[in-house]
Amino acid sequence: MLSLRQCNKGFSLLEVMIALAIVAVALVALLGLSNRTILVQDKIQQLTRATLLAQQLMSELELNVEESRSNREAQEDNFTEPFTDFRWQISYQDTLISQVKQVTVIVLWGDAEKDEQVQLVSFLPVGRRDE
Repeated sequence: MLSLRQCNKGFSLLEVMIALAIVAVALVALLGLSNRTILVQDKIQQLTRATLLAQQLMSELELNVEESRSNREAQEDNFTEPFTDFRWQISYQDTLISQVKQVTVIVLWGDAEKDEQVQLVSFLPVGRRDE
């Protein structure tokens, strides 16, 4: 003869509620993680754009060395469409070698109180090549 305990092989209501609570906590944690992933991906994308824009500016400076020898003053401006969220600064510093200047290109983006930036530093000749 089977006892009453041996015949009852289903789950109790308490067991089902505990299992649902555990699943709910896991789902909330996974949804929070996916939101965080989206935010991190956006930050990485902004950093990549800023780096490429800084490299573009530096390349333009290196290509136009002869034309820009006379204009070695600090400059600052915004990028054109579609990069209007970014702004740039170019500054020149003297080095120990009188015919070489240190050029710093900074690309900034974000709010003014927490500016994020990418900075590239290179060296460009300042004297004429025929001298």
